[in-house]
Amino acid sequence: MLSPATSPSIQRPDPWAVYATSPSAPWDLVRVVHLHRRVGFGATWGEIQRDLREGPEASITRLLQGKCHAQGVLQDFESISAAIGDSATSTAAPDRLKAWWVFRLLFSPDPLGERLTLLWHNHFATSNLKVNDLSAMRRQNEVFRQFARAPFGELLRHVVKDPATLDWLDAPANRKEHPNENLARESMELFTLGVGHYSETDVKEAARALTGWSIKSDGFHDFPQYHDDGEKTILGRKGHWRGDDFVAMLLEQPATSIRLAKRLCEMFLGETGVTSARVQSLADGLREHKLDVGWGVERILRSEAFFATSNLRTKILSPPELVIGATRAIEQFDPPPSTLLLAEWITRMGQDLFYPPNVFGWSGGRNWLNSRALVARINFAAALADGTVRYPAAPARVLDLIERAVGNVDAGAAIRFLSHLLLGIEPPRLLEETIHSIVGPASALTAATARRTAVLFLSSAEAQIG
Repeated sequence: MLSPATSPSIQRPDPWAVYATSPSAPWDLVRVVHLHRRVGFGATWGEIQRDLREGPEASITRLLQGKCHAQGVLQDFESISAAIGDSATSTAAPDRLKAWWVFRLLFSPDPLGERLTLLWHNHFATSNLKVNDLSAMRRQNEVFRQFARAPFGELLRHVVKDPATLDWLDAPANRKEHPNENLARESMELFTLGVGHYSETDVKEAARALTGWSIKSDGFHDFPQYHDDGEKTILGRKGHWRGDDFVAMLLEQPATSIRLAKRLCEMFLGETGVTSARVQSLADGLREHKLDVGWGVERILRSEAFFATSNLRTKILSPPELVIGATRAIEQFDPPPSTLLLAEWITRMGQDLFYPPNVFGWSGGRNWLNSRALVARINFAAALADGTVRYPAAPARVLDLIERAVGNVDAGAAIRFLSHLLLGIEPPRLLEETIHSIVGPASALTAATARRTAVLFLSSAEAQIG
């Protein structure tokens, strides 16, 4: 018998093996819808059909490059977005800033970039409730977007010096005579290492390193007169450390790559998909690639794990995912809905953009489905179909959408089409029976019954999962 020292090394399967089509994991409707719902904000029927034809390589590449939208595309998107954002900040109206971001969620050619911006908004959770400066909140949001796919170090270095972050975490009060620990603590606990990878002494010493970081009218400023230049010991290293030294130490810690890997896995995998083996393997790769978020995202999206049957329809949709996904699916582009109203619906469902509940952000998952939020989701489905998300109200042209796709208005064919479009699956039997009982036995749909059918799909339990 061979001793352990001389035994051949055991080859463990790669947790991130590249996806290849197979009889057990074909490139089919459910996987195309899964790709768009999990990575972007859903797809139109034309985009789904295009990706079914062209296969996974082209479809994933389009999403990674921000070129996946064939419909609902605005030629002057960035200039229009800038004008809306400028107007929102100049009027000091929080609802208008939320509407600006919802406009981006709905019309951006790069839905993955916006999804990552949402991720970082939750990771570096900052609330305007305390900051009370819409211009600062917008600038922070743009930082999240600009460095969404960058090496994490670039994002972190910008965020920890961002005026909204500094104000939110009381950095201006952190002076050598009276250190404030908030920025130091959250930088370790929430932004990088996680609980258990630092001590209270590390927090106190890191707070000393960060003394002097503050804000002037033009943004970040380091005031040397307020900095504690004494010797400090942080994470086992002794020196006359300053704020930038502390941030560099955080990026070097293996725990940071693990926390980053877990964040990305939680974003793209369902509850059962975030295994320790996958997190550790992705963390190892991230360290090799200088914590490059774009590399990590692509690694996940091209993997068998992402397209595995066990990862399909296993994640509860967040309010923006539900609202924007449904709006795009039934092609509410011309005339477009009011983004003020869409933002209001997102808030009713429990995610008040620019106002996370605390430094931990939104918990997500099953927490999205409390009784109040469920009522809001059902009511939104009706408002979207009835057209009361527009000014003036204009009913959604669901019947036209069905006719273009299937060529007739037979109730059975329409139900099957809407299930494919909105759920990515064949109609669930109980849901199909319920719809038939409500819509009626008539073989042909009217504009009203087509909208009613869409509402029943969008308000179903199945539609809350992506």
